[in-house]
Amino acid sequence: MHAPETARPNQFALLGQRRFAPFFWTQFSGAGNDNLFKFAFTVMVTYRAEAASSLSAGLMVNLIAALYILPFVLFSATSGQLADKFDKASLMRKVKALEIAIMLLAAWGFVAGNVPALLACAFGMGLHSTLFGPAKYAYLPQHLNAAELTGGNGMTEMGTFVAILLGNLAGGLLMAFEHGPLLAGAACLVVALMGWTLARFIPATAPVEPSLRINWNPLTETGRNLKLAATDRTVLQALLAISWMWFYGVAFLTQFPVFAKHVLGGNEEVASLLLVVFSMGIGVGSLACEWLARGRVEIGLVPLGALGMTVFGVDLYLSTRGLPHIATLQGAAAFVRDQAHWRVMLDLFLLSASAGIYSVPLYALIQMHTPITHRSRVIAANNIINALYMIVCSGYCAALLAADVGVPMLLLSVALLNILATAFLLWRQPLYGRHFLAWIRGRSIAA
Repeated sequence: MHAPETARPNQFALLGQRRFAPFFWTQFSGAGNDNLFKFAFTVMVTYRAEAASSLSAGLMVNLIAALYILPFVLFSATSGQLADKFDKASLMRKVKALEIAIMLLAAWGFVAGNVPALLACAFGMGLHSTLFGPAKYAYLPQHLNAAELTGGNGMTEMGTFVAILLGNLAGGLLMAFEHGPLLAGAACLVVALMGWTLARFIPATAPVEPSLRINWNPLTETGRNLKLAATDRTVLQALLAISWMWFYGVAFLTQFPVFAKHVLGGNEEVASLLLVVFSMGIGVGSLACEWLARGRVEIGLVPLGALGMTVFGVDLYLSTRGLPHIATLQGAAAFVRDQAHWRVMLDLFLLSASAGIYSVPLYALIQMHTPITHRSRVIAANNIINALYMIVCSGYCAALLAADVGVPMLLLSVALLNILATAFLLWRQPLYGRHFLAWIRGRSIAA
């Protein structure tokens, strides 16, 4: 199933090949639909009276996010077993069929203004992503050779963040129309149907552990998955490093609306602009990994990305000091015309690009180092740890904001914490530092 090794792999050429293209567009549509639905629902409960509930809009927004994350904690262990036991292509098609059922309920919920039904769909879409994730990342090393893994992961990460961006923008734009709920519901259903259709072209992927007996107890299996991940120190440190990147990213993404309004003096357009800049940075950084890695899995890029995450995070804080006070909130056009804001956007772009450079080699390393027989379960363990880190991040941010720590200082603290996280990684796995120095000198070390 692997392609032959090539001296200079081309990640963009993968989009013309059946072993990658249907998979890429299937995961692209799923990530886009997740965010189209969540953002349209968020706008609905925030701005539309027909979606009023006993909870405030602020609590509803957090409840939507919590219900989406909860399945990752509860069912990642089960999803990893399924991806190891069954054909991943067949499993992805079944997950896409589940997405259609969820979006049928969501379409009705949007039209009827039924908040409980839509909350159930938020949980359902979290379950959809939980089931898809292990199959998604374990699929790549079964169809790409080692030289293509960095580029394939870079394309996948780029596609994911572009889809997140487009999904958020589409959800907001559709809900701005008079019949926004109807349009949003219909769009969610159409995208789900597209994803199911695309998934039918994903090539068969042989089960790696067909005799595996499924343990349906999520608590005991979660413990087993975490122990399985911990058996290889190299893989465990990579899992923790990826989860830290999610802590870092969530801290920035969740603060954009408040950062745009109270720090930059911008309206909702400016908050959306920050999301665009951040997503573009992740995409560019992810795509740059293949070129920077010189056609191999290069973990020396991890310290490089970590350095950028701190340097540009600190400079983002410095760039906000001394910004002129604006009496009325600016739109995106006025915001961009003011040269004082260019440094803010450049820092945001570069720190997110650094996060892309940081994460892609880690995913490739996990795929390459984990035995094929339980690769999906290790990736499921990664999803569990990611979810826990995101929950801790939400609590950390809430605690600092409750203590009247401003958003710039909060983001600065995360950039500085990144130094400690990187130092811990280099202490536990000095190989990252040695690879980084070798990469600077243009030399190659076996991963």
